[in-house]
Amino acid sequence: MPPATASFVANDRRFRNVEKKVTPNNNAPDKEIIPMRVIAGLLTLMMFASLLLAADAEQERLANSAEALQEILNIPDALPKELLNKAECVAVMPSVKKFALGIGGSYGRGVLVCRTGNNFTGPWGAPAAYRLEGASIGFQLGGQATDFLLLVMNPRGVESLLRSKVKLGADATVAAGPKGRAAMAATDAYMRAEILTYSRSRGLFAGVSLEGSTLRQDNKANENLYGRKITAREIVHSGRGGAGQQLVNVLQKASPRNESDASSLK
Repeated sequence: MPPATASFVANDRRFRNVEKKVTPNNNAPDKEIIPMRVIAGLLTLMMFASLLLAADAEQERLANSAEALQEILNIPDALPKELLNKAECVAVMPSVKKFALGIGGSYGRGVLVCRTGNNFTGPWGAPAAYRLEGASIGFQLGGQATDFLLLVMNPRGVESLLRSKVKLGADATVAAGPKGRAAMAATDAYMRAEILTYSRSRGLFAGVSLEGSTLRQDNKANENLYGRKITAREIVHSGRGGAGQQLVNVLQKASPRNESDASSLK
């Protein structure tokens, strides 16, 4: 047999032997194929489990925000009704805690909800996830979990919050909100401020200064809530979304109409 022919026959035999090892009809499939499929399946399950856990965490954030707001609204002579009725947006940061390490390092995870419509005269819209962080929060906490409530009083304040982040007191004027009947005597204070800030700890509710703190969009949380990459501006201006209906219902019941001076909404 010529050398070329002999070589061809030998290669053909080796090819047939390899083919037998990998053919689907072989009763003894390659042992390396099964573990790889198992690993791929486990990785897929882990990915879906991670997504489900993230979604559950954001739903819990919405539920905690709704609960904290409802409890604040139930406190007699606490949040002035006339101020809530003139707010374009409300931000709720439930159970903010101080870090164990560092000096005054604290952060909270909550949501911002705005009225819909070009001039914020419509019903309350979909919630956007936000984070509140900064040294000044730590001085308010005193080691206790604290709820923070922010009323955004005019379109300038809304526009500030719809940026990627806003430093309170620098990018937006803030003031400790008046409480109860004192609101009538503090009209000038809230008219000058774009954002009024409050806190509740151990059942005590009061205006509090958050100047120097930072409020920023929580982009990953918003993606988990709405199933796609979306900005707070898109959420607020679209006004639609299936998330946070309990929180929206609490606000709609407490303040169904915007009673701001029409000139302030332009």
